[in-house]
Amino acid sequence: MNDVFSCPTVLSVAGSDSSGGAGVQADVKTISALGAYAATAITAITVQDTRGVQAVHAVPSEVVAGQIRAVMDDLCPQVVKIGMVNDAGTVCAIASVLKHYPQATIICDPVMISTSGHRLIAEEAVEMVKAELFPLCSLITPNLREAEALVGKPFDTLDDMKAQISLLRQWGNYAVLLKGGHLDGDDMTDLLLMPDADEPLLFQSEKVDSPNTHGTGCTLSSAIASLVAQGHSLPEAIRQAKLYVTEAIRQGADVRVGHGHGPLNHFFSPLPLKKFSLMEEKNLAGTHDKHEATSGQG
Repeated sequence: MNDVFSCPTVLSVAGSDSSGGAGVQADVKTISALGAYAATAITAITVQDTRGVQAVHAVPSEVVAGQIRAVMDDLCPQVVKIGMVNDAGTVCAIASVLKHYPQATIICDPVMISTSGHRLIAEEAVEMVKAELFPLCSLITPNLREAEALVGKPFDTLDDMKAQISLLRQWGNYAVLLKGGHLDGDDMTDLLLMPDADEPLLFQSEKVDSPNTHGTGCTLSSAIASLVAQGHSLPEAIRQAKLYVTEAIRQGADVRVGHGHGPLNHFFSPLPLKKFSLMEEKNLAGTHDKHEATSGQG
């Protein structure tokens, strides 16, 4: 009889992008390209292309909860990545279900405004994200505009980021990756504040000149989730994820998809599905217990 293996599994809870560059489509591409298995729970269906979002149709909250429950009970993903959630009822439904699965590492990318400026989340839902979802997380990954919406203060410079990143940790015992992609300059500078740290870690990468940056935030958070699911520490997962995103942007810069901001090249160098032996799976479970201990679930 052949040996049987398990694989690192990530559940993406996110909206669908009809153009395929962001949202759950970007998540599935990223997770697959990095050697993990992708499952999904669709929170909303968007009408969008590379030029912008025209409409958002929310999936009923009980259907979202049902998708999550089905995946968690059967596939038992090591990591849950949460992206766009459109309304407060769905936020509450997601949080209510995930409370029953404290063994999973939860990463939240608080998607609020599209690249084209379309608001993707109701105002009352933002408060529910802070009150209900963030306390369950091990990591949140806001960009500067999302950080401003969360704490009501501007994040215009690297000094602002360093001085105010701790404000983003007020809703739970989680790590914060504050993404500085909107800053001027030649570098992409992100800050990681771990739950037990007073000073943030700095991650820098080259800013690639490309019109094709649609779905960059979704891709980064999904890359982090994929690498954490494979047992990497959070700082190492972020380091490798940033390298992957930078190269995916570079490799997609000369590809034209649509007439606006095109997608990254997610499959510039895809990895085969990683397989775990039973012993490796036990060791991985111990790693995720450590991730859980740094989250609000503990």
